[in-house]
Amino acid sequence: MSLRRVLIKLSGESLGGATGSGLDASTLERIAREVVDAANTGIGISIVIGGGNLFRGADGSLGAVGLSRVTGDHMGMLATLMNALAFRDVLEARGTPAVVLSSHPVATVVDGYSVRTSLEHLAAGRVVIHAGGTGNPLFTTDTAACLRGIETGADLVVKATKVDGVYSADPVADPDAVRFEELTYMEVIERRLGVMDLTAVTLCEEHDLPVVIFDITAAGALTKILRGAKVGTRIWSGREP
Repeated sequence: MSLRRVLIKLSGESLGGATGSGLDASTLERIAREVVDAANTGIGISIVIGGGNLFRGADGSLGAVGLSRVTGDHMGMLATLMNALAFRDVLEARGTPAVVLSSHPVATVVDGYSVRTSLEHLAAGRVVIHAGGTGNPLFTTDTAACLRGIETGADLVVKATKVDGVYSADPVADPDAVRFEELTYMEVIERRLGVMDLTAVTLCEEHDLPVVIFDITAAGALTKILRGAKVGTRIWSGREP
């Protein structure tokens, strides 16, 4: 499969290093170098970044004192903007032009998202970093990644994790867990594997958008995927085009 555009989903936790919290300088640099190498392949690269390293929503004690789920989700969207700004600067410091577009624009800081603007930046060779999720509460950044991928004509969504693919069970808790090389969308849903939320998987199924789940901590893994190597777990229709 020849790739023209790829959407990368980065969790906020992946930017936080070993603790998954805050922003870890060495981790930012390592992941940025992976993205720079990917951009240098000539494939159009866009990114959706989560915000869980900075804020995880209105659960636990915050919900108990009155912070609503909707307000918590809006706060989480703003956290993604902070991560996106940091990642943009790290990319540009390494010679790769990048731009942040946000579903929650802050006029003095970042432009708002539109499909047309995103496509114009991709055509100009910039990495486009999408912040603010879908712009609506109650949706995950997995759904945002699939939605932005569909809107901008991505050929593939790659979801960066700290695990080398999708397993039948938690490989840390279950030594007998089996790693899948390939799964169909329906297998992910029926097995309740939880690697992406149901809305995200359904969107990809409806638009026949394949997803690869891979380990971002493995050196060179992202570039290998873009060059056609079998890395991680591929989720797709099971039908060749």
